Amino acid sequence: MSGRFVRASKYRHVFGRSTRKEQCYDNLRISKNAWDTNLANPHYISVNWEASGGGAFAVIPINEKGRLPEQIPLFRGHTAVVLDTDWSPFNDSLIASGSDDGKAFIWKVPEDFTLHSDADEPTDVAPISKFIGHSRKVGHVLFNPAAENVLATSSGDYTVKVWDVEAGSPRLTLKHTDIVQSLSWSSNGSLIVTTSRDKKLRIWDVRQEKPAHVTSGHSGAKASRVVWMGDHDRVATTGFSKMSDRQLGLWDIKNPKEPIDGFQMLDSISGVCMPFWDDSTQCLYLAGKGDGNIRYFEYEHDKFEFLSEYKSADPQRGLAFLPKRGVNTHENEVMRAFKTVNDAYIEPISFIVPRRAEVFQGDIYPPVVGSKPAMSSAEWFQGKEGLPPKIDLESVYAGEEPAEVPADYKPAPQKQPSPERSSPSKKEPDPEAAKEPTPAFRGPPQSMKQQTSSIADLASKFADKDDVESTDDQDDDSSSFEEVSKPVDRSERHFPITKPEEKSGPTSSTREPPNYTASPSTADATTSPVETKASPSQPPSTITKSPQSQHSGLTPPSSSITTTATTNPPSSSEPIQASLHEIKSLLELQTRTMAAQSEKIVQLTAEVDILRVTVGEGKGSREKDDRIRELEGLLLGGR
Repeated sequence: MSGRFVRASKYRHVFGRSTRKEQCYDNLRISKNAWDTNLANPHYISVNWEASGGGAFAVIPINEKGRLPEQIPLFRGHTAVVLDTDWSPFNDSLIASGSDDGKAFIWKVPEDFTLHSDADEPTDVAPISKFIGHSRKVGHVLFNPAAENVLATSSGDYTVKVWDVEAGSPRLTLKHTDIVQSLSWSSNGSLIVTTSRDKKLRIWDVRQEKPAHVTSGHSGAKASRVVWMGDHDRVATTGFSKMSDRQLGLWDIKNPKEPIDGFQMLDSISGVCMPFWDDSTQCLYLAGKGDGNIRYFEYEHDKFEFLSEYKSADPQRGLAFLPKRGVNTHENEVMRAFKTVNDAYIEPISFIVPRRAEVFQGDIYPPVVGSKPAMSSAEWFQGKEGLPPKIDLESVYAGEEPAEVPADYKPAPQKQPSPERSSPSKKEPDPEAAKEPTPAFRGPPQSMKQQTSSIADLASKFADKDDVESTDDQDDDSSSFEEVSKPVDRSERHFPITKPEEKSGPTSSTREPPNYTASPSTADATTSPVETKASPSQPPSTITKSPQSQHSGLTPPSSSITTTATTNPPSSSEPIQASLHEIKSLLELQTRTMAAQSEKIVQLTAEVDILRVTVGEGKGSREKDDRIRELEGLLLGGR
């Protein structure tokens, strides 16, 4: 069996959950000329609108789901189609737009903005600031993720301009040799990475207005995309090979001569693959234009590990991901995407970690970037660098104000619960383990004489029990009620009771026995627990107690009282001794008989085996067969 090891990951079972049509944003007229994606924030979704008489886009409150009115307020001001929009990361009501008219506008969503109004004609929203500086269409707009009111725009004039939104003027210009297809900021806002139609990947030191690295990217003719991977010194790119296969590349910004471990082949679909990076979960999401699938990978050890894939039959033209501070932590939602379907409605897709716990899951929700900037635009243009502070999502889960944590805060790794190791001195003794098993000792097999002596002992045991049963019957006849008897040592049953000639008086005891007269039927059962001394005429082995005799259960009615050994008259002990001698002689006779039979059986068995061997060799005769039958008959008769 080939060994397969499953990589440990908290996001290995993340799955995408689609939304019912009733909970989608329906009745939309989405533009077909958008360069890239539709964008969202925790309060609003921006949609490039298919409008006549100039360009426009719509802003949909995220809670107003279902079918939208036929006429809604639009954000109008461009004279051509709106190509891209971007929400400010520090102000959820501020949005920038770029258009085919070569201009970039800044808009502010009115307070209590809604699409449902009682007015006959909805009131459109006008821009609050206009940026004019590009000579061709503006294809991308992107806010700085660390500094407030710093905006980057890319244009068909082969330039990327960095704007001071407060001043309304371009401050920096990054010149390319071909049209820019994609751009992304670093997490501290000091660097920008771009891809262009000349198949080059450029990493820019923005405030120096020159590229730090220029290297060859994807070799295919179609568009490529790039995304900066949060706090890492890595960027991820998607593009095409010369054979039009979609590829994924991981680059080290310090040495971007070639991708780490080369390009990873994805598939052969013709749609542009759009990358989205989630810095909190270290996951990369890939969505293709024209197909309905969304793949997601986990970044670990400079490698993208494939997790799973969300599959859908409905193709998507554009896709947007909600900022992490807007996800539903009560449902263990780690990401939420907004997908355009058939240019008619937007479908939310929730990516969920399947868990049954109904408490905050801190291990899948590390701190995320909040809505407070690290610096102002003036400080950034002066050369300051920094990361914006993060927020703890546990406070958001509890419905409180987001609690800020330092930008470099990282939660301590949770230790897996392990059994406590206690010292041997504190360990409670195990009663079962304390009893060490006695090692079994196997000696040589017993001889025939030892086996016959064991049979004699066994017969003595059963003979003793028969005697006890007869005595118990006499006890039951003499008693009018049942009584649980206490086991009494009956070693005197097996050996003659010696006369206490050495003692002049009775042996003292701890308690004075009461005076009672034993009945004749129980007189022979009344014995003393105190061991009597053997007389010089008897060998020492005659005073050894037999274990079988301790469980006879024969006691007098007052057996709970400990009595002393008294001198019995010779007339009462003589019949008992005579009976014991008779039993002993019978047992010895039986033992000798059994030993003789055993020897005969062994002899006959050996002779039968010899004859069988002779018959097997072909030397047998009728007389031998008769002899075998005769011996077998004797053997069966002996057994």
